[in-house]
Amino acid sequence: MNDLYPAERLRQVADGVRDHGLGALLLTPGPDLRYVTGYEAKQLERLTCLVVPAGGDPFLVVPRLELKAAQASPAGDLGVELVTWGETDDPFGLIAGRVRDCESVAVADRMWALFTLRFAEAFPKARQVLASEVLSPIRVRKSEAEVAALREAGAAIDRVHAQVPGWLRPGVTEREVGAKITEAILAAGHVSVDFTIVGSGPNAASPHHEVSDRVINSGDVVVVDIGGTMPSGYCSDCTRTYAVGTPPEEFAAYYRVLQSAQDAACEAAGPGVPAENVDAAARDIITAAGYGEWFIHRTGHGIGLETHEDPYIVSGNDTPLEPGMAFSVEPGIYPGPHGARIEDIVVCTSSGRERLNQAPRDLVIV
Repeated sequence: MNDLYPAERLRQVADGVRDHGLGALLLTPGPDLRYVTGYEAKQLERLTCLVVPAGGDPFLVVPRLELKAAQASPAGDLGVELVTWGETDDPFGLIAGRVRDCESVAVADRMWALFTLRFAEAFPKARQVLASEVLSPIRVRKSEAEVAALREAGAAIDRVHAQVPGWLRPGVTEREVGAKITEAILAAGHVSVDFTIVGSGPNAASPHHEVSDRVINSGDVVVVDIGGTMPSGYCSDCTRTYAVGTPPEEFAAYYRVLQSAQDAACEAAGPGVPAENVDAAARDIITAAGYGEWFIHRTGHGIGLETHEDPYIVSGNDTPLEPGMAFSVEPGIYPGPHGARIEDIVVCTSSGRERLNQAPRDLVIV
């Protein structure tokens, strides 16, 4: 955990606050707070907040009843002052009293409105900006320890996909298959299940369909997109498409196109390559084959402590990929009667790229 949440990260963030000309950074429970301190704080109506002022030392404000949990987390080893407050205290006033004359404060992107509005009252003259202005350039480049955590997550979800063919058969419902997958995700080492998508037949053409009571039939295509969070805090996300019996002929034709597109997009990734070029590598193949209108989403998203984070692999994002950037490559084709998607997590390296998912990408017929 010390490798994943190193002490120097907090100093790096403090430098970012000063470099951006901000008065302070305010991080409430969520992925940003965990990234900076390692503390997976509970989301409560009681305020927990890491305060990183431009002048002075950072401090972590916690409800008194959460003090033991904060001390036991990696945050307890950072040497950060832990400031507690009681049930009748005003933690917003406490923070404002210690961080005076702020002209701007950065608030966590996922901060509840309940807290954002209270901070606006506590700092009435301060402009609020998103903390991602400071944190995204740091979070987007994963360390070796973070890549190792993502690699472990990828191997864990691959083990689940290896079991999926044994659960797909005519007569079972999507929900029944989803329940088995949920159990398997936890058994594979995840501490939580973030999503389980089992889309059969026409539901395979709905990219974010989850599960339903639809009965799987012979000849159905089934899209299985699954992911969870590991004890490290880092996430998995992998999609494979299966066929129960012989799939429709037109499906087999566009699945071959999809597989070529996904391979091309993965191969296009590398240092210095604009993120949008990876999207174009997949989209151009799918469009040239006549399926462009059915590729209805971006090619990928970053992944780390969140399933969706920077960098986004989409047209218009000319951000050059850098070593340590981790993202999904997941083109899809969804014509309506059925659909298909193939997704791997890819990490940009100094010499190219590494796929973190090794489950077979050929169509699995069960």
